[in-house]
Amino acid sequence: MINSELWRLNATDLIALTRSGDVSAEDSVRSAIERMHQANPDLNAVVEDLSAEALERARSLDQARSKGIAPGPLHGVPVTIKVNVDQKGHATTNGVVALKNLIAPDDAPVVTNLQNAGAVVIGRTNTPEFSFRADTDNQLYGRTHNPWGRHISPGGSSGGAGAAVMAGIGALAHGNDIGGSLRFPAAANGAVTVKPGLGRVPAWNPSQTAERGLLAQSMSVQGLITRSAADLHLAMPSLIETDPRDPFHVPMPWRGSDSEGTIKVAFTKNTFGYALHPEVEKALDTAREALTDAGYDIKEVDPPDVFECGRAGYRALMGEVMTLLQGDITAAGSQTIKDIFGVYFQEFPPIVETELVRMLAKRTYYAREWSLFLQDYHLVLSPFLPQPFFKPNRDTEGAEGVHEVLGCAVYSYAMNFLGLPAACVPARLADLPNGPQPINVQIAARRWREDLAVDAAAAIEARVGPMAPVLWDKLETSV
Repeated sequence: MINSELWRLNATDLIALTRSGDVSAEDSVRSAIERMHQANPDLNAVVEDLSAEALERARSLDQARSKGIAPGPLHGVPVTIKVNVDQKGHATTNGVVALKNLIAPDDAPVVTNLQNAGAVVIGRTNTPEFSFRADTDNQLYGRTHNPWGRHISPGGSSGGAGAAVMAGIGALAHGNDIGGSLRFPAAANGAVTVKPGLGRVPAWNPSQTAERGLLAQSMSVQGLITRSAADLHLAMPSLIETDPRDPFHVPMPWRGSDSEGTIKVAFTKNTFGYALHPEVEKALDTAREALTDAGYDIKEVDPPDVFECGRAGYRALMGEVMTLLQGDITAAGSQTIKDIFGVYFQEFPPIVETELVRMLAKRTYYAREWSLFLQDYHLVLSPFLPQPFFKPNRDTEGAEGVHEVLGCAVYSYAMNFLGLPAACVPARLADLPNGPQPINVQIAARRWREDLAVDAAAAIEARVGPMAPVLWDKLETSV
């Protein structure tokens, strides 16, 4: 492969070349930058181009290697960082015009960990205002587009990250997830991710002036969106490195015990009254068949009530948002985001005051129910969304739009409320009237067993195949 085509490689294949010395860090990064300059103008996924400093860092990595310094586990791998996380010397805008000059005094733990491992940041990716939509658009940077076509939202809030990595702009894309913001973009773009469990990845923004609310702290996690499950196994061990700035980080190895025996999977198609689209059902059947053939023990059984848990959790989160963030949204948000939050509060009536304290206590009840269920099952295979991914701006279309975008996504935000890990992987490429569209499924896992969820995602990917080469063929034939 010529150096200009290195952007096509996933991180696992690329690192084999950079760590062996067959490819320089500079060549790896330069190829990704050239791809960014080619693809990003049509996508608006990367909203801050860091080409110059990325090439400078890549050269310094090559120089260090020439002096005998061992390369890191992500040596020369190009990555992107979402604009709601601190990167020293750059604005942590969170997609908000009023924050365009909020320059980070230092790196957040995820940025530190990626760079310590040898990764090179080539750009910062778009997010909706306050990172609180499942779509990605804002008045500061504008709309991000899905590389599969403009009839599909790129997802949110890590929509820039999902669109970038699937377009070949960096082999790894940083994102975060408080209710689905890693998994929505993965599902929208046909990428792979795992939402880590509570305490797994250290998090903190040095630019923040106050601590986040308790639910924001316990539901929000940092992670990666990738083109292959193998890349999560490659990169997540670096992301979970301890950082003392997060006092609640749990220092555990990425891989758990190997003495699990046959992995038992609870399989459900239950969508709690929401219509299950035939293409989503086909994706679920394919995922089940792939895991069965890979040696997993699958049993069709419903887990504890994810609908009640998910809705309660998101209503509690809305109560915290109303209490702590509504003033900022009112003062600095666009009319679009104000209107969306107005509908959020209708779809998820906020739990506040004494009832919020009671719901925070009841969170342990829900978590215990799932913990007991997961004594019998290692994993839960379920829909992510009951329907194919929605169109751009669907959440601006009143109560019906918000209901389609978030109301039905209980399998997503329930995992945040529970603090459990959950992978999201494409299991089908659907041929829909507007064109081909990936369909993702979700794999929830026992606490601390992100690795098992990613293993299962890899087994499904082995059956279905990665989506990126199909996407790139589509893009090349349409030019």
